[in-house]
Amino acid sequence: MKLGILTAAFPALTLDEVATWASASGFQSLEIAVWPTGGKAVRRYAGTAHIDVGTLNESAAPRIVDDLRSKGLTISALAYYPNPLDPDPAASSAAFEHLRKVIVAAKLLQVPVVGTFVGRDKTRSVDENFDVFARVWPDLIHFAGDHGIKIAIENCPMIFSADEWPGGNNLAYNPANWRRMFDIIPDENFGLNFDPSHLVWQFIDIPRAVRDFGKRIFHVHAKDLEIRTDGLYEHGIMSAGVGWQVPRLCGLGEVNWGAFFGALYSVGYDYVASIEHEDRAFEGAVEKVKRGFEIARDNLRPFIH
Repeated sequence: MKLGILTAAFPALTLDEVATWASASGFQSLEIAVWPTGGKAVRRYAGTAHIDVGTLNESAAPRIVDDLRSKGLTISALAYYPNPLDPDPAASSAAFEHLRKVIVAAKLLQVPVVGTFVGRDKTRSVDENFDVFARVWPDLIHFAGDHGIKIAIENCPMIFSADEWPGGNNLAYNPANWRRMFDIIPDENFGLNFDPSHLVWQFIDIPRAVRDFGKRIFHVHAKDLEIRTDGLYEHGIMSAGVGWQVPRLCGLGEVNWGAFFGALYSVGYDYVASIEHEDRAFEGAVEKVKRGFEIARDNLRPFIH
């Protein structure tokens, strides 16, 4: 297994600057953020584009790969996390259009995985959303399969703030919905970018989820989560985590990393654990972001072999 980082937390740095630091800091892989260039970030850690997939071509892609290889780095995945089921048809269409560009870029870069969200219309029921999912997602998965690319859906519910209320912006947040996704689209290139932090506040058994869906875990996000009991007391579970679940760096929250990696090894996962930095305590300056990644690195290093 390799230890990597998601580059989205470094929007002000170039890919070369991120790679140089990551290599010197002992990381082995990059999950490269590839949002559309020139766009406006609609939320924290979204909008970063360390590769312009719209202009990437067959001559530029090998140079990127070779440069990263010279630094001892691989690319674990390309990362683009929009809301493909946005109720605004223009936004949904734009998300799928860019995802297709990301898939083509992944093939050019010889990257096997694209990480993204399923999406959701937050105002509609799960059943209504799955009706739409069944109409619009199979073509994208087939397109990825034709290019030899796996689509890894992160299991974040995307319900952190009032503008994501009441249902959140991503269907793929629990085992029941994962099973439903895979029943609708059983293709072998459709799976999960598994992030244990999103299961903590839902009180879902993380090792069991790994064991149940091991063959569908294509990529892993390493992020922790703190449950603030005073906020839980004030708001209760009906708040869907708002006011008491806090993203943290690995080792600073509730995830039992030994049990998590034990489960990953038991199902034969042998790819990359990509540290995702969304910890507000380590924001505000590039050096603070780097220090956060280093804390997570040091906490996970004993489990990576």
